[in-house]
This record gives sequence, structure tokens and C-alpha cells, in this order.
Amino acid sequence: MARSLATNEDERRTLHTLAHNLSYEVMPFKTAVEKVRAHVPTEVPLTVTATGGKGLEPTLDVSAQLAGSGYSVAPHVPARLVSGPDELNTIVERLEAAGIDRLFVIGGDAEEPAGEFHEALDLLRALDERGHHFVDIGIGGYPEGHAFFDDAVIGEALRRKAAHSHRILTQICFDPDAYIKWGTQLRQEGVDLPVYAGVPGPVSRQKLMRISASLGLGPSANFLKKQQNMLWKFFTPSGYRPTALLRGLVQKLHTADTRIAGLHIYTFNDLERTEAWRQELLAQARG
Repeated sequence: MARSLATNEDERRTLHTLAHNLSYEVMPFKTAVEKVRAHVPTEVPLTVTATGGKGLEPTLDVSAQLAGSGYSVAPHVPARLVSGPDELNTIVERLEAAGIDRLFVIGGDAEEPAGEFHEALDLLRALDERGHHFVDIGIGGYPEGHAFFDDAVIGEALRRKAAHSHRILTQICFDPDAYIKWGTQLRQEGVDLPVYAGVPGPVSRQKLMRISASLGLGPSANFLKKQQNMLWKFFTPSGYRPTALLRGLVQKLHTADTRIAGLHIYTFNDLERTEAWRQELLAQARG
């Protein structure tokens, strides 16, 4: 990370805030726990993803193992994968027994809901009605909109979910201006939760394109997928590094009326490379 991310005192303060308020997203593959233990200090908060294809068990199992190793973990719980209050109760009790007091609630990408929870708000309300031990509940944010829902629908859903949660973790975006515009609009609409900007970590071009194409990460990712001849603008031969994106955020956040408080790094389980990049970021923040 040779390029300087901060060039004045305001920018240095912004960089320090972002570098010290950062979490990693981990996919619950078979080698995930081993890789985290080998490369990630326990000071880094984690989230563990879930997909409709594999169900919740891998997410809950990996989360419990990591919590047992001293990590602060927030498992993803997609509402559409939970069959109802009985299963939700089982999940909450299991997480409490594992010492996990953070959660990330999303609607999920399953075509058909497993039961009565059709969207994240349904599960969040059920949690409140049941009572729970969670001290930090995150919800999703979409700086570039959502592939399947109108912006007005997404905005209204976010405002309703905000009353039941503590923070917003955004989807991946490659455009600092999109973060600023969206974050400013959130505050204007009365949503004052801290926002953690979803940023792709250092990753190979092939892996990022494969993940982006399969998950539908927004217009920026679609642009990358379609405009193959423009990839050199975003990638070095060794892969993507979020330096330019971070530079844009550092330049603009200190004058913007947003609640962007930190970063959420999508690691794609390339944890050794991501942690090396984080250490470079911390070194610049110490400046």
C-alpha cells in the first residue's frame, strides 16, 4: 500500500477511524476456521455468511467454533431460512450457549421462505417479542440499490428495520461517491445507525468476478463483469486492492453528513492477504 491514503490532518483522523473500526466477513467453508485461526487476530470482529443452498448449520457451527477460539462473531441469519418461532428459539439458545451476542439479520436469497418469516423485519420483530441477549444486531444496506426491489421499497424497509437493530453493514460497492450520497440520504430520512461500508478485500480478479456474478453485488460489480476491457482500471496483475476506494472515502467522509463509522471487509476467505493489507492500513493510520 505505497500510495498515501491521507494527506492532511482531517484525512488522517478519518483514516484512523476507518482502520480501527473494521470487521471481516467469512464464508463457512470447511477450511474457514483453520484459516481464521492462522491469520486473523482475535481483535478483529467477524461475521459468518449463510446461503440458501447450505442452510444455517455451517454458519452456526463455524460461528460457535470461532467464538470458542476467542473471536467476536456475528452469524448471518437469513429470515427466509428460519421456519418459525420454534426454530428461532433454538437458534437463539444455541448462540447464547456459545457465548455469541452479536447477530446479522437479512431477508435471504431463498426463493421460498421456510415458514412465516418472509423478510428480515419479520424475524427482527419476532426476536423483540421473544426477548433476547444480543447486544449488537446488524442489518443490510444497499448503497447502489437492490437487484430485485425498487429503491423506495428498500428505503422504507431499512427505516423500519432500524428500530430493531444497532448497525448497518452494506453490500459491496466500488464507488466512494455512492457511499457518500447514500449515507447522506439515510441521515436526511432519519436513520441514524452507524454504517459500516462494505469493501472488497484484496482478492484475485477471477475470484472477485466469480463471486460478484453469482451474488449480484450492484451496478459497480455488473460494470466490472460486462466491461472486460476496462478491468485494468480496477485491477493490478496480482488482483484487486481497495486502495483507490479507501482513498476516495478518506478524502470525502470528513466533510460529509453521514454516519459511516467503519469498514466491513468482504474477505472471500483470502484471510492471509486481507490481514496483511489491514496491517498496512494500520501502519498508515499511525502515520
